[in-house]
Amino acid sequence: MPGEGTPLRPERRLGRLLAGLALLALAATAQAQPPVRAALATPHPEAGAAGRSILERGGNAFDAAVAIAASLAVIEPYGSGLGGGGFFLLREEQDTAPARYRFLDARERAPLAAHAELYVRDGKARPELSRDGALAAAIPGLPAALVELAARHGRLPLKDSLAPAIRQARDGFPVDRLYRQRAQFRLSALRDDPESARLFLAGGEIPAEGRRLRQPELAETLQQLAERGREGFYAGPVAERLVAGVRAAGGIWSTEDLARYRVVEREPLRVVLAEGRELIGAPPPSAGGIALAQSLGMLEQLPWRAAGRVQRAHYVVEVLRRAFRDRGLLGDPDFVANPVEHLLTPAYLRELAASIDPQRATPSASLPPAPAWREGEHTTHFAVLDAEGNAVAATLSINLPFGAAFSVPGTGVLLNDEMDDFAADLQGSNAYALAASPANAVAAGKRPLSSMSPTFLDSPGELAAFGTPGGSRIPGMVLLAVLEYLDGQPIRRWPAVPRYHHQYLPDVIEHEPEAFTAAEIAELQARGYPLREREPYGNQQVLRWDKRSGEVEAASDPRGLGRPDYLPARR
Repeated sequence: MPGEGTPLRPERRLGRLLAGLALLALAATAQAQPPVRAALATPHPEAGAAGRSILERGGNAFDAAVAIAASLAVIEPYGSGLGGGGFFLLREEQDTAPARYRFLDARERAPLAAHAELYVRDGKARPELSRDGALAAAIPGLPAALVELAARHGRLPLKDSLAPAIRQARDGFPVDRLYRQRAQFRLSALRDDPESARLFLAGGEIPAEGRRLRQPELAETLQQLAERGREGFYAGPVAERLVAGVRAAGGIWSTEDLARYRVVEREPLRVVLAEGRELIGAPPPSAGGIALAQSLGMLEQLPWRAAGRVQRAHYVVEVLRRAFRDRGLLGDPDFVANPVEHLLTPAYLRELAASIDPQRATPSASLPPAPAWREGEHTTHFAVLDAEGNAVAATLSINLPFGAAFSVPGTGVLLNDEMDDFAADLQGSNAYALAASPANAVAAGKRPLSSMSPTFLDSPGELAAFGTPGGSRIPGMVLLAVLEYLDGQPIRRWPAVPRYHHQYLPDVIEHEPEAFTAAEIAELQARGYPLREREPYGNQQVLRWDKRSGEVEAASDPRGLGRPDYLPARR
C-alpha cells in the first residue's frame, strides 16, 4: 500500500548520473581536514545547550540532533513538537569513501480515514476544520524520527539524548518574546481548547515574559519514548490516550494509524552546480529543494554576480517566479509521479532563464499556467556538525503557530494542523491565500507537500549548511543566503541578509523593511513589480566547514533568539 515504508520512486536517472559524477570528483580530491571542533546553530539557546551536552558526553551529530529536536519540542511549542514532523538531512563521514548523504522523511501522514471531501460540508469547504482542533491533525512523525536517528545513526542510547528535553519539560523554561508573539497570533484558538489553554496560557492570557512554563505530562510522554522507543508513543498507553483524545474531540485517528506510521528514507535531491559544488537537498514531499535547485540553475545562466542590487533582485524574483510556478506539479512521491528529472534538466532551466526579460517584470498571468499550491509557514530549523564531519540539517514543523491549538489530555502533546497543507478544497485556498494543487489533494496515508528545505552545499574545499522556518518563503530565504555564500560574504551575513520573496501567485514582491531603499522600490515599480512590505520573517541557522584548514563557523539569524555554539577545539 502506498506510504507503508517503501516509496514509489520517480525516475531519477539524471539525478543519479549527476550525483555519481560529483562523487567521483570528490573522491579524486585530497583528503579533507576534519573539523577542528564541533559546531551548532540552533534557534534557541536552551536547545543549543541540550545538543552541546550530548556532544560533550561523546555523542555524534545525530545524537545531538535528537537532543536538539526534542528540546525544541518543549521550548518552542509554537514551531515544532512531538505532535508534528519534519525533514532530516544527514551527512555521514566515512573513513575510506566519500561522505554518504541520507534524507529522513518524518512528515506527518493523513489518517487512514481521511478523504478528499474531509473538510467539505454542504458542498463547501470549511477551512477552519483543517486549521483548528483534532480533525486538523495528521499522524505525527517526529517521535519516530528521534528513535530512528538514535538507533541507526547515533552512538548514545535514546534515553541519554532525550534526557535534556525531559528535564526542560519537567522543570520548565522561561517564556520569551517570540513565544509571546506566536501565542498572540493563535490566542483565540488556544483559548478554545481547555487543555491547550491550561498548558500554554495563564488565566486565559499570554504568560508574562520570564514566567516559567512547565509541562509535566509532556515530560512523562518523553520518558515513555526514552524507555520504550517507538512503542512508547505509537503503541501502549500513550497511543491509546492520543487516539481517545483525538476521537473525543471530533478527530478521525485510529490505533492503526499510529502503528503503521514509519519514517521513510528517501534519496536526497543531488544537483551539480558550477565551480565544483553540489547541492544536496530535500526531495518530494518537499518542493523546496527543487525550487532552490531550479533557481540556482537558472541563475547560472544569468549575470547575477555582476549585477547591481536592483538588477540582482530582478533576477532572483524572476527565477523564483518560475520555480514556484512549477511547484503545483509536485506531491507525495508515494502517491504522485513527480516530474523531478524534467524540472531539473539543464535544457529546461536554460529555456526558463531565456524567458526572463532583463529589464521588465514577467507578469505571472503571462506564463503558461500550472497548478498552484498551498502551505502553512511556521516551522523551526537547526544545524549541527561534529568533529568527525558528520552533520545534520533539520527543519521541523507543526504548521500554524501552536499547530491545531489542540492538546491531547494526559499526554502534553500539542498536535499539528498539517492537514491544512493539503488541497482540502481544489477550488479554494488555505490560510495563506494559496490556491490548491490536485497533486496535493487529501488522501488516506498521504504526506502533504512542504517547502521545508534543509540544504547542504558540498565541494572538495568546503561544506555549508542552510535552512530556515518560513513556509512558502523558505526556498527564497535559503536562496538569498546561498547567494551571500557564493559571493564570498562572511557567514554572519548569510542569515542576516534583508529578505524579499516572490512565489508566482500572488504576483507581488513581499519584502522586509530593510530590503530596499525608497529609490530601489521606485525602480522596481518602474519595471512592473507590485511590492508589499511586511514584518521581518524567518530564523535561519547556517554552518560552514573549511575542509582545507578544518576551521568551522556557524551563525544564527539575528531575527531570532539563537546563537552559534562550539565545543573546544581539539588539541
